[in-house]
Amino acid sequence: MSTLYLVATPIGNLSDFTIRAVEILKEVSYIACEDTRTSGKLLSHYGIDKPTFAFHQHNEHKKVEHLINLLDAHHDVALISDAGMPGISDPGFLAVRATHKAGHSVSVIPGPDAATTALVASGLPCDKYAYEGFLPQKKGRQKRLKQLAEEERTLVLYESPHRLMKLLDELEKYMGSRRYIAIARELTKKFEEVVRGPLDEVMLKFETRDEIKGEIVVVIAPEGYQD
Repeated sequence: MSTLYLVATPIGNLSDFTIRAVEILKEVSYIACEDTRTSGKLLSHYGIDKPTFAFHQHNEHKKVEHLINLLDAHHDVALISDAGMPGISDPGFLAVRATHKAGHSVSVIPGPDAATTALVASGLPCDKYAYEGFLPQKKGRQKRLKQLAEEERTLVLYESPHRLMKLLDELEKYMGSRRYIAIARELTKKFEEVVRGPLDEVMLKFETRDEIKGEIVVVIAPEGYQD
């Protein structure tokens, strides 16, 4: 029986990589990467020299068979994403399911995670929360926003910088201008920031910027929350 390791990678600062993660990546026979170019920088930084292959959302179905073949041949394999935990808004679910079905073991090497990092940095209630990831871009988006407006837990969403203002406009429409939110940007990096407050005030701060850059996590407080 072989092992598929899901290894969390830094979401920004390379120093956040764990000692155990480095050890595992140096021990396995192969490393499946969401993007081999992005992962190559991390692997080189830590002196990890192992065969890699691409494993991303566009080839996940096709590559699962290859991954299982490696495990069947008694090779341990690690799966890493560009940042954070594989399987969380990144490829991984199909590989884990197939590995269990094939009778091999799965081991998770925990580490950085943008969702919970933003949640605890937001200063909004984090005893109960719902992780939503990326909203649908077209079909079902408005329906989902209406449903989320009624959610009694704190919400955590991912969004790209060039679509942030569109999302904020939609949140204002469905949740109201005084709903408390926090926008976490460039977490663990040099220009990390968390902007929080009522939605309309946060929107104003971003509307005045010439450009919005970096990875974005949006945290939304439950309806009725006040600082």
